[in-house]
Amino acid sequence: MAAEIVNPRSESFSTPSQDEDTFDPVFALHRGGKMAVQATVPVRDRDDLSLAYTPGVAKVCSAIAEKPELVHDYTWKSQVVAVVTDGTAVLGLGDIGPEASLPVMEGKAILFKQFGGVDAVPIALATTDTDEIIETVVRLAPSFGGVNLEDISAPRCFEIERRLQEQLDIPVFHDDQHGTAVVTLAALRNAATLTGRSLGQLRAVISGAGAAGVAIAKILIEAGIGDVAVCDRKGIVSADREDLTEIKREVAGFTNKAGLTGSLETAMSGADVFIGVSGGTVPEPAVASMAEGSFIFAMANPNPEIHPTVAAKYAAVVATGRSDFPNQINNVLAFPGIFAGALQVRASRVTEGMKLAAAEALAAVVADELSADCVIPSPFDERVAPAVTAAVAAAARAEGVARR
Repeated sequence: MAAEIVNPRSESFSTPSQDEDTFDPVFALHRGGKMAVQATVPVRDRDDLSLAYTPGVAKVCSAIAEKPELVHDYTWKSQVVAVVTDGTAVLGLGDIGPEASLPVMEGKAILFKQFGGVDAVPIALATTDTDEIIETVVRLAPSFGGVNLEDISAPRCFEIERRLQEQLDIPVFHDDQHGTAVVTLAALRNAATLTGRSLGQLRAVISGAGAAGVAIAKILIEAGIGDVAVCDRKGIVSADREDLTEIKREVAGFTNKAGLTGSLETAMSGADVFIGVSGGTVPEPAVASMAEGSFIFAMANPNPEIHPTVAAKYAAVVATGRSDFPNQINNVLAFPGIFAGALQVRASRVTEGMKLAAAEALAAVVADELSADCVIPSPFDERVAPAVTAAVAAAARAEGVARR
């Protein structure tokens, strides 16, 4: 007997806070949710039922009980990711809670499937307590091949990721940090190549010392950038400041070799690269003070820190987080392929080497097509996911974290 559709899609419904006669395609698309579970085997008759469920399933359960690693071969574990959030840092909306975060988590899950062929399950947790989140994810982990942490506010996100990585033997990846960092590095590599420079010749300024800003700083240092200064609301994150959190003290220890102090505007003077992951508006005189041939990656959504029309007056390459301007820094270019590669080889974790390999592979996709408006591929470029997947799988094997 066919299952009833509990919440059918329909154009004949009222949207919240709107007149019944008003049709909104956004609400229409989300009606009933954006995803569903679909069987991969038929259950057409008694024989099918006996194979897919009892009594046949008991044979598989017993085999896994005797040899636990068989779970990867005979369940979906090796191809499914948990997308976990507490709803405290959702897109540009902030702390809106777990229920309100679900449309974003569903969206993330369908992007996993569309762009990486990876199944994903949204899990929104009704707690913001760090220990409770960690304990919950650890208890859920046997069902999944990887964990994608999403939209969890800083600084808790750093500890949650670190402790889960320590306790679990599957990849744990906070996309707000590392997905953004991978795509940013790929675009920056190509921008440097386009203008005949190396990363080592560049000094970058990052506006924003949250999850994305810290991760970008780390990956740029790993990749060999000349210098990078990170700025928060109070200015440059420098070792002389007494108001730094533990994470920011760590950042101060490996960035800002030039020893700069003061405001964001001070840091931007003569800088080669601006990377914005903070919001707000950067004054145009500060933009004009950057080095000739600079790169501006203003990634706040929906309003970039530096509007592209202003940035284009001074920069050789401009990138944003928006789809209606060239060079969109979009995490979907990274996380589907990173998880696909990690799951393919049953990696126990995602290493720095795997992230660097993902960035190099992503940059290489458009290496022969570089222009000021093309330093990063489109999310719909079909070459992206296979390239990133292969590079991450190879890096996992090279670093000894692959299990097949």
